Amino acid sequence: MRIVNVAGRLGLLTDEGVIDVAEASDGRFSPDVQAVYERWPEFSAWAARATGAPYRPWEEERAESPAPRPGQLFAIGLNYLDHAEEAGLDAPVDSMVVFTKFQSSITGPAAEVELPQGSVDFEAELVVVMGRHAHRIDATQAWDHVAGLTVGQDLSEREMQLRPPSPQFNMGKSFPGFAPMGPALVSVDEFENPDDLAIGCTLNGVPMQQSRTKLMIFPVAEIIARLSATVALRPGDVIFTGTPAGIGFARDPKVLLAPGDELVTSIENIGSIRTRFRADS
Repeated sequence: MRIVNVAGRLGLLTDEGVIDVAEASDGRFSPDVQAVYERWPEFSAWAARATGAPYRPWEEERAESPAPRPGQLFAIGLNYLDHAEEAGLDAPVDSMVVFTKFQSSITGPAAEVELPQGSVDFEAELVVVMGRHAHRIDATQAWDHVAGLTVGQDLSEREMQLRPPSPQFNMGKSFPGFAPMGPALVSVDEFENPDDLAIGCTLNGVPMQQSRTKLMIFPVAEIIARLSATVALRPGDVIFTGTPAGIGFARDPKVLLAPGDELVTSIENIGSIRTRFRADS
């Protein structure tokens, strides 16, 4: 199952086109995309039988984030060994690096993002959206609590993020548009192995990051278990799971985002998001 947000309305993406969920369900489910996660098991059962509905063309330029208003938005730092190495930092062993991005940073899969002053960098990431409440669960149960996976970019203004005396990860990563997601949320059953997906991004057609999610230090199930040991995760919550090597700020010379750039981020069996950048107005 692939769900999409088309101009603020919940849709099911099929080979034939998009099914408008509110219309096809005769109002059983709201057109509000975020609301569906509170009823994910019920919705999943209905969606498996949703046939014969009228289809609309899939217009990706109208797509918005498949999780537009999560109650909580977590992000995991240094979750690939090669990224920790390029950053000149010790890879985490016993404790994950956790920070947050604010909800107002969320945008869709075909967004134009205004660049703030400073050094703006890219980080291709697999994004998890929760489908069930999870608190103090074991890693063996974690995937049962996931609604699906999508593509994300953890855009980062490095000067604010790393400014002494105390780093400001949350602020440096939360400018408007700094959390593009999409194009669809793909349910876990659509993957042969959700722990091993090709991930990467290109900048103006040039490959920047290329890896596989199996190289995460803390895989998805472990991330969920460790977060839920402290925090009650709720349906619709979002987790950015970390980025592999190849970020622009670690290159010599640095490769930073500039007005007119186009960043394409892709994950196997999910799709691609296309982010364009404009100057600070």
